[in-house]
Amino acid sequence: MKRISALLLGGALCLGLLAGCGGGTTTPSTAPSDTGSTESTTPSDTGSANTELTGTVNTDGSTSMESVILALSEAFNEMYPDVVINYSGTGSGSGIENATNGTVDIGLSSRALSDEETAAGAVSHVVALDGVAIVVNTSNSVSDLTVDQIAQIFTGEITNWSELGGEDQEIAVFGREAGSGTRGAFEEIVGVEDACKYTNEYSSTGDVIGNVASNPGAIGYASLSAVDDSVKALSVGGVECSEATVLDGSYAIQRPFVMITKEGAELSEATQAFLDYAMSADAASVIELAGAVSPNA
Repeated sequence: MKRISALLLGGALCLGLLAGCGGGTTTPSTAPSDTGSTESTTPSDTGSANTELTGTVNTDGSTSMESVILALSEAFNEMYPDVVINYSGTGSGSGIENATNGTVDIGLSSRALSDEETAAGAVSHVVALDGVAIVVNTSNSVSDLTVDQIAQIFTGEITNWSELGGEDQEIAVFGREAGSGTRGAFEEIVGVEDACKYTNEYSSTGDVIGNVASNPGAIGYASLSAVDDSVKALSVGGVECSEATVLDGSYAIQRPFVMITKEGAELSEATQAFLDYAMSADAASVIELAGAVSPNA
C-alpha cells in the first residue's frame, strides 16, 4: 500500500470539506520527517468555519502515527482554523512520558499502555488500528511467512532465505530502536521480546523502509500506513496486511494507535475538541485515507 503524503491528504480533505463550507481556501501543513515536527497552518479565508475556538494543541510521540495525526489536524483545522496543532515525532515511549508529566497536551503511542504507565497516570484513547507489516526487498521471492518463522528470523534461528524457499542469501534483520512503539508491539505479538538479534536498529519507520529497500537480503517491520512500493509487504499465515484484514482481526500482527492524556488533568478547550474529533465517527474516513482503520466508525 502506498503511503499517502500529507499534501495529497490535505488536497483530498480540502476538496470534500470545502464543498460543504462555501468554497474557502486553506494551506496544507508541511509534512514532517520521521523525527521532525510540524505546525499546522491557518487558512486565510475560512468561509463558514468556526472561528470561536482558539488555542494550541501540542502532540508528541509515535512516528508511525505521523500520517494519521497530520490528516486529523488538516481536517480539524478546516472546522477550527484558529487552533494550532503541533506534532513532534520522538517515539511512543517519549510521547507517553511527556503526556504524563504534562510537557505536552496529547501523547501519541503506537502500542498499548503497560500496567506501569497506566499506574503512572497515563490514560489511553484508541483512535485507530494499524497493521505492523513485515517488509522485504522487492527482489525477494518469498511472499508469505508464518508468525513462528518470523520469530525464528528475528531471534537468529533462521539466517538464510534459502531456509524459507528463497534465494541463497543471508538475512539482514532490521528493526526500530528500544522504546519504539512499533518495536514493542511487534516483539510482544510475535513473542520475541528481548530476544531479537538485529543487524541494524533505526530511529524511525522511514529509515527501516529505506534500508530494507536498498538491501536485497533485508527484512523489517513497519506501520501499514507507511508502506510504499519501495518494499514488499509479506502476507502472514496466508493473510495479506491490509485495512480490511486489520479491521476484521484476521491479520495477526496489529496494534492500536493511541492518544494519551494524563489522568485527572484538565484539558484545554481546544485539546478536548481535537481529542473528541479524533475519537468520533466523523474522523473515520480521514483515518482511513491515512492508511489506518478507525475503531469508532
